[in-house]
Amino acid sequence: MTGLTDLIDQAGRAGTEPDLDPWPLTVATYNIHAAVGTDGRYAPERIAGVLGEINADVIALQEVPLGGAGPNVLDLLQQMTGFHAVEGVAEDTPKRRYGNAVLSRYPVVASRSIDLSFGSREPRGALDADLDCHGHPLRIIATHLGLRPAERRHQIRLLLQAFDTDRMPVILTGDLNEWFVWGRPLRWLTSRFEPVPAPCTFPSRLPMFALDRLWISPRHRLVEVRVHATPLARVASDHLPLIAHIVG
Repeated sequence: MTGLTDLIDQAGRAGTEPDLDPWPLTVATYNIHAAVGTDGRYAPERIAGVLGEINADVIALQEVPLGGAGPNVLDLLQQMTGFHAVEGVAEDTPKRRYGNAVLSRYPVVASRSIDLSFGSREPRGALDADLDCHGHPLRIIATHLGLRPAERRHQIRLLLQAFDTDRMPVILTGDLNEWFVWGRPLRWLTSRFEPVPAPCTFPSRLPMFALDRLWISPRHRLVEVRVHATPLARVASDHLPLIAHIVG
């Protein structure tokens, strides 16, 4: 990965000013299904291959094994991409360390974890990270919500409380597990962030549900949302990546 010092040095040798403008920025969200593909095979290199196809600047990841008794898929993806990485652990037991993550071309200057667990349901959380995109701050919250409606309503309320800020552009993204278009969680998010396109991402072989979502504040900075549906992406995970382009 090319760092800021390298860019300045290269520009100096060429007699030009370094291009430090990060816009347009490509942001993706991707539920990697623990790097187990639709063929049942554990293959983190296929996830890395999909990330290479996307060539995003910032990627929010869900269902990421983070070490413990099993492999640390985030470490593997960081090595394969050369990106900065930060984890958001949702479940940490002797048998499993698991959660969300962010990979970023730009440095992560701060991160926080938001506990979204609900009763006795599977532990859930969100990773709240501040990025420095060549002097342009960007905040991204990567999450994976629960399977029951009451659970998701509780989790959306908690997440919306975290957006009480206008210090920098904020992106909320991840696998919301919400397929009820007129359900309260989506209506609450739409009223807070304004409507955004929601193409289907699940299941990856024949997408029928828009489970993976992305919102941004301010809304006018979002110029495109699309699904990445290559042959590799259809087999690498049971979700397809959702990609957004953002302007400054």
